[in-house]
Amino acid sequence: MMAMCGYTGILTVVVLILITATSISQCEIKINTHQLSMKINESQSFILTVTDLQQPDVEVRFHPEYKDRIAVSPSAITLSSDHEEYTITVEGIGIGKSLLTAHSTPNISIDGVFLTATIYRSKMIDILSVIIGWAYFAVWSVSFYPQIYTNYERKSVVGLDFDYLALNMVGYLSYTIFTIGMYYIPEIIMEYMKRYPRSLIPVTFNDIAFNIHGTIAIIVTIFQCFVYTRGNQKISITGAVILIAMGIAYFTSLLLVYFDNIHWIDFLYFCSYIKLLITLLKYIPQAYLNYKRKSTDGWSIGGVFLDLLGGLFSMLQMILDSHNYDDWVSVFGNPSKFGLGFFSIVFQFMFIAQHYILYRPTKHRDLIPTDYF
Repeated sequence: MMAMCGYTGILTVVVLILITATSISQCEIKINTHQLSMKINESQSFILTVTDLQQPDVEVRFHPEYKDRIAVSPSAITLSSDHEEYTITVEGIGIGKSLLTAHSTPNISIDGVFLTATIYRSKMIDILSVIIGWAYFAVWSVSFYPQIYTNYERKSVVGLDFDYLALNMVGYLSYTIFTIGMYYIPEIIMEYMKRYPRSLIPVTFNDIAFNIHGTIAIIVTIFQCFVYTRGNQKISITGAVILIAMGIAYFTSLLLVYFDNIHWIDFLYFCSYIKLLITLLKYIPQAYLNYKRKSTDGWSIGGVFLDLLGGLFSMLQMILDSHNYDDWVSVFGNPSKFGLGFFSIVFQFMFIAQHYILYRPTKHRDLIPTDYF
């Protein structure tokens, strides 16, 4: 009989725990933004919303990653069932970024309560950075058209390297797949949030629009290669080997996804790595073709200047942001991003030197290139 009473007591406790856990799990706590940006010594607020709270006296305490950069007021709040919204103020006391997280007592699910606070030196520099950002977005978007117009005006694509065109096409397609997948596909978004619960999706609609536009512009240029004079130009053996290797890599990664060895998000990251690799390689064939022909005829210098201007704007924005947010790690601590931008600018200067110094354009130059590679 005592054993029966003991089992009954244990069962009652278990049931009460399950009921309490179920009640607590119904509670939803969220905030209205995950990013704040403010000038030093200024403040901004966010709203914490609570619904279906059934656990009394829940305390939520906020924890800045860097206490010398942001101050939170109040630093802790006690939730009540009759109060659904709480206003929390964040003051910027130091230049830079700081993650703000929270924990509760008793412990309930508040994984969605986090934000990144960014504190800058000057509002004018911040506005200038935004303007420069839109400027390089516009310049890079327009940079495709001088080459298209040059091909149309000459009714020829002689002088435009097909390896460069093919690599550029693969690069833009790869990054378009990455941006669309990360922005639109719910399963991939959920996987990203599962892996990086305190991070925001690293893709914006502008990224998607830019890459789709670039892909379409390259397709138009490839179409011109079929309808205009192209001489004896074709994709080189070296270029074909690189493209085949990338195709095999793509096929292998898709097989790994199919057999559940990797997730779709890993495939998307693979696409982004292909884009980085192509950005590093794509200008080499065009520069070499110009060298072999001792001419830049057919290679639009207008597109080169726009590409150079876009690259300079991009790096200028990185430098301004690093100064304004005291975040030089984002420039020099990320050698791939900074290095690729710098590498691209070096090639644009090389093309300018080829066009105006090494191989000055003439009116009567043989446009048909010799074989190369």
